[in-house]
Amino acid sequence: MQIGMGSRVTMHFALRLADGMLVESSFDDEPVSFVVGDGTLDRGLELALLGLVTDDRQTLTLMPGQAFGMRDEAALQRVPKAQFAEDMLLEQGQIIGFSSEGGKEVAGAIIEIEDGHVQVDFNHPLAGREIEFEVQILAVENPPAG
Repeated sequence: MQIGMGSRVTMHFALRLADGMLVESSFDDEPVSFVVGDGTLDRGLELALLGLVTDDRQTLTLMPGQAFGMRDEAALQRVPKAQFAEDMLLEQGQIIGFSSEGGKEVAGAIIEIEDGHVQVDFNHPLAGREIEFEVQILAVENPPAG
């Protein structure tokens, strides 16, 4: 069975930067299972899987913007220090969870600490980067027709 929208997929994967640095991998761990289109994977990664079948193994290079989007300067925000707990130790490079206006949890990376403000980057850490996406498809189940 080919992977399509709504398919339940079980696979191993690895994400690497263009220089070969490993970002994340399941090859030495449990495989991941998800339904294509459920939001578990970035849309660009899902599109790269369409048409693959059980036992396929391939490595794809995804250009900047094909996965995780492009970097957006509007996602860099100055947050008043007063919005952080007084006892919170803030450090450059630290990833912190924030609540969006809609109540959704979003991660932001501290990129600079200034007098009275903290510069936070809400871009995905892999946004705008060339990504190598290696997959080994272990199982594909398609939803019943109808």
